[in-house]
Amino acid sequence: MLPYNWLALLITFLVALAWLRMMDYAAHRRWIDSRLSRKIIHIGTGPLFVVCWVLFQNTPDARFLAALVPASFTVQFLLIGLGIIKDEASIQSMTRTGDRREILLGPLFYGLIFVVLTIAFWTDNPIGIVALMVLCGGDGMADIIGSRFGHKKLFWSRDKSWLGSLGMFLGGWFLSLVILAFFEAFGVFQGPFSIYVIPVMLIAFAATIVESFPLINLDNITITLTSVLIGLLVF
Repeated sequence: MLPYNWLALLITFLVALAWLRMMDYAAHRRWIDSRLSRKIIHIGTGPLFVVCWVLFQNTPDARFLAALVPASFTVQFLLIGLGIIKDEASIQSMTRTGDRREILLGPLFYGLIFVVLTIAFWTDNPIGIVALMVLCGGDGMADIIGSRFGHKKLFWSRDKSWLGSLGMFLGGWFLSLVILAFFEAFGVFQGPFSIYVIPVMLIAFAATIVESFPLINLDNITITLTSVLIGLLVF
């Protein structure tokens, strides 16, 4: 932990900003396509932000200070999506078609979810962290694997695939356990680590089922709500 929470806030903000700017630059230079950059941002931003929580002192204001980081980016997403801020690099990295209005859906919901779960759960229990990691690792890997290798589609959702759903399940489960192990190593959560394996698996499985439904632009919300509800039952 750092001696001052404002210093932890500054470091967290710089880490998140550096990651987003790096992905924006890569997409703008066309080193990676916009769809891939969008999912890399989706997968990587959450873990980087959450691991920075260990920098904060456990004071009542810590969660609110940390939440300022996703809140600031969410406001930026809103302004870019509305066309108030012109940022072509961000548009290319966060949209599928290059339409700035797409940012008002998935990316905006993504940012709001991080704000809400940071304030609601923080490090009081693992529910918020697991819900965020299932959203990041699960939903991100579902799209990356499904779009490249998911030739066999789900019969109830023709835009989703069996391999994509497998990526969703394993990505969410694995990333959640990695981050929980990190927090346990810092003494935030008490072990043994084995107590998290089955509950996190159940959360990832339930979220995978919900993600498989043919819901357009609502995955960020439905996956998170499912993860939180199951988390409240198993933790």
